[in-house]
Amino acid sequence: MMDGAVRPLQPDDLQGLLRVQRACYGDAYVEGADVFSRRIASAANCSLVLKSEGVVCAYLAAYRSRIGKVTPLHGDFDAVSEPDTLYLHDMAVHPEYVGQGLAHLLLLRMREIARDAQLPYSGLVSVQGSQFYWARQGYALHPLTDPQQQQRLASYGDDAVYMLCELGFTKP
Repeated sequence: MMDGAVRPLQPDDLQGLLRVQRACYGDAYVEGADVFSRRIASAANCSLVLKSEGVVCAYLAAYRSRIGKVTPLHGDFDAVSEPDTLYLHDMAVHPEYVGQGLAHLLLLRMREIARDAQLPYSGLVSVQGSQFYWARQGYALHPLTDPQQQQRLASYGDDAVYMLCELGFTKP
């Protein structure tokens, strides 16, 4: 049973987040508590969490960014002037909670955040064969032409691709 609604990620959620990361990705993709502490402190941060009986069961690490800007694995969330994109850095649901619609709840709240901030796009890096999942959520491949962003993308491995979704929200 969920403790409540999707809510912003807080520093006291970090150990639970790391437990979810390790269960979902193994040690290769685990980003440490120090990295997430810096991300939470970033002015651009929009990360979310869901708990069940006081235990983190799902999270979405996200921040306001620009189209085509990739945060490298283990990188910080950099605030940008005039963001146009809600960047989804990482979303994970602990295997014990898969099939309960938690990812859907996180994505619904993410779209509300994007709408409220008038961000017309959402971007992400798809890894570990998740490209088809993200395509079902409305994301499409978006080529990166900037060499620095291509190098950042490469930090996720050979199968990583950048994807973009037009959310339909417009800036005034």
